[in-house]
Amino acid sequence: MSKKLEPKNSTVKKEILLTGFGGQGIVLAGKIVAQAAALGDHMQSTLVQAYGPEARGGACSAQVIISEKDIYYPNVRFPDILVCMSQSGYDKFIHLLNPEGTLIIDQDLVRSEDIDRDYFAIPATRIAEELGRTMMANIIMVGFFTAVTGAISPKAAHETVLTSVPKGTEEMNETALNRGFDFGTAVLKGREKKAAGRTGA
Repeated sequence: MSKKLEPKNSTVKKEILLTGFGGQGIVLAGKIVAQAAALGDHMQSTLVQAYGPEARGGACSAQVIISEKDIYYPNVRFPDILVCMSQSGYDKFIHLLNPEGTLIIDQDLVRSEDIDRDYFAIPATRIAEELGRTMMANIIMVGFFTAVTGAISPKAAHETVLTSVPKGTEEMNETALNRGFDFGTAVLKGREKKAAGRTGA
């Protein structure tokens, strides 16, 4: 993965909730984030997953906690980071997001006009379709998440994705991860330029 941006693990503890519908690979995305934090970044991490009544198409979520200290309660109550890859997931969990927390959405699957707070958006599913594999939207989202939150390091994300995806798909998933990461980097740079313009820097 590109090392243009090396965000720090910026907090002692992060509660993360990833949500969408069955078939999007939400639990795999959560597993990658938790494993990257534990094995790659040497943090403590937990993963709790939940499915709706139907495996494919039903509600699905992954709760991840990352901490420098021991974690005694694995369930996310008020996420610091909420990742929404479906409108139903957004509707169900947005009220739990920490007021100072980070909201990330798939901009083609969540109605941005309903959002009254700052958020990060990426057309993850559309980018996956352009790459020829809709199922890689979750990996694109992991790359974007890595860039804009700094919750896990790019190196840990990269190594974990390569060991988590099916054999023979490593290269295409690496491409998907990089696309998401580069999109996130561009979004952050755009925000920095906008902020500098406002302050006259």
